[in-house]
Amino acid sequence: FAVPPVPRALGLAGVIPFLFLTVLSWVQGPYQAPSQFALMAYGVVILSFVGALHWAFAMIADGLSERERVRHYLWSVVPALLGWIALLLPPVSTLILLLAGFWSNYLLDRQLAARATLPHWYLPFRLGLTLMVSLALLAALGAALA
Repeated sequence: FAVPPVPRALGLAGVIPFLFLTVLSWVQGPYQAPSQFALMAYGVVILSFVGALHWAFAMIADGLSERERVRHYLWSVVPALLGWIALLLPPVSTLILLLAGFWSNYLLDRQLAARATLPHWYLPFRLGLTLMVSLALLAALGAALA
């Protein structure tokens, strides 16, 4: 699948903070806890972003019933709320909730792609990004449990 250059570059660049902050979360010292929090906060921002895509899809995607549009409007705000709640929890719980949020969003993306016309590259690219983010969050979870 060929992802257009700008979404590809922005999507991959968006993974860099996950990787960098995950590595720092394993380094013992004064930057470990701030790096862990920065990773979680960044995860919340990105989770909010991927959730908000459903608002846009609800507005413009062909092939959706009114009920499906309402469902996507409603879902679009859930990741931001999950992220906000996640930041109020201990780090292990936050990281688990972020993982659940990213995968829930991807599963809804799959359902949407089955009903609406989305770019052919969108779903495979989202899967790749979700996998990379998940590996970073799982590694950070390992650091939090260590």
